[in-house]
Amino acid sequence: MIDAATTAPRQQGLPLALLLTGLSKTFGGHRALDEVTLEVAQGEVHGLLGQNGSGKSTLIKVLAGFHAPDPGGKLTVCGADVSLPLASGAFRQHRISFVHQHLGLIPALTVLENMLIGKLAQSRSFAINWRRERQEVARRFETYGVPLDPDATLADLSPVQRALLAIMRATEEMQGGGGSGNGLLVLDEPTPFLPRRDVDQLFGVVRTVVAGGASVIFVSHDVDEVLEITDRATVLRDGRVAGRLVTARSSKQDFIEAIVGRRLAFAERPCAPTIEAPTRLVVSDLTGGTVDRFGLQASQGEVVGLTGLIGSGYDEIPYLLYGARPARGLLRLRDDTLDLAGLSPGEAMRRGIVLIPGDRANAGAIGALPVADNVTMPVLATRFRRWMLDRGGMLRTAHELGQRFDVRPPNPLLPISALSGGNQQKVLLAKWLQQSPRLVLLDEPTQGVDIGARQTVFRHISHAAAAGATVLCASSDYEQLASICSRVLIFSGGRVVASLTGPEITKEAIAERSLGGQAALGGAAA
Repeated sequence: MIDAATTAPRQQGLPLALLLTGLSKTFGGHRALDEVTLEVAQGEVHGLLGQNGSGKSTLIKVLAGFHAPDPGGKLTVCGADVSLPLASGAFRQHRISFVHQHLGLIPALTVLENMLIGKLAQSRSFAINWRRERQEVARRFETYGVPLDPDATLADLSPVQRALLAIMRATEEMQGGGGSGNGLLVLDEPTPFLPRRDVDQLFGVVRTVVAGGASVIFVSHDVDEVLEITDRATVLRDGRVAGRLVTARSSKQDFIEAIVGRRLAFAERPCAPTIEAPTRLVVSDLTGGTVDRFGLQASQGEVVGLTGLIGSGYDEIPYLLYGARPARGLLRLRDDTLDLAGLSPGEAMRRGIVLIPGDRANAGAIGALPVADNVTMPVLATRFRRWMLDRGGMLRTAHELGQRFDVRPPNPLLPISALSGGNQQKVLLAKWLQQSPRLVLLDEPTQGVDIGARQTVFRHISHAAAAGATVLCASSDYEQLASICSRVLIFSGGRVVASLTGPEITKEAIAERSLGGQAALGGAAA
């Protein structure tokens, strides 16, 4: 085990904000947590990392009172012993508050109403002084430098504004709770759906929270973010503590080695197709949404990245080419020429085009159905024997695909919603790549996916390209694009403003071109 920080830094003799020792949790015969120890100092940002299935979510749910741990674990908050298991909601009595990935906000309500919803649920008063509440909320936003209008409807806010609102609500609940100390804010993967500049804004608020004396547990898959925002970190692997690191004294490779248990060989960027490689994809005058007259020629086996700042239009391309959104233009795929104005997703599938959307839960899978049903859905018509569905054949196919794509746990009868984000993505890759598609459209393929599962995703994207598919990958993850793409197109204002190929493709170069996109608008073509 990597253990560079067995003792938490004590600030001015203060007790630890949180000390959790000997925590275990068993589900059936599976031990999700095994004698875990976690210590968080007052006034620190403490990272909690691990692959999907490592035990991070289980630990957080124990702290939230959602899961009862096995007997034997001990919890201390600011020097005071706290009995386990915690009752649901009891964390508020100890000045602990949570912001989960899906934020827990109500789109139809205003910012002010979302801020007060917890308070109103516990209040016995029938009268609300809305003017006073609005003034107090506005002052809080000003203190933390959060530019939110209390009267705005949540549905009208950007993703980062929603995340900031959830953090503001959590800090208010934390500071208004009982117990001693300055509070503990648990951020459970708040950033996977945010572009880089919005992450910077969120981190500014986190630093303000910590400057006020509170502590933060920052749960994330993103090692770069952990390196940027945390003081120390605890890494879980297979339910056990695999490493404790002081961030300033640790490298990215140290974190990765602790997370996956070995030094990771990163996927090499595929070689650009040779000049003789046939052009298999031609897009002409694609227009729709933000996108304005986009054109592209791509070769068989080429992986082309699409990126830019939020609102630049790059992330609309996969859906326009799939017929999922209204579009105009022409798509020539090998010997087929398709009028995009009349293209439907069903017709796209029949022509060998597949889309793996960014919103796995709502657009990519049916959460209540088993893995076997989800993975065989595109080929369900071939799974009938006479007039009966061949369930045995479906299970065998799902099991074989699960092994090939390293889906964990390898049980095709589990509902797909029970899998971690990384394993759900593996199921979606298996679901669509089993058909040997001619064109693969990807939207944020590693969003919310841990470092180990990312390599599996990269590998299967490369395999699809090697098998003859053309791949278009829309992503805001510049490091991902630099890892898998032979060409990257940068968008601004719905048009391509820069193109990088081969050795030009680096994380830094993509970021520089994306940030400079407005100035370069109109100065480049695909």
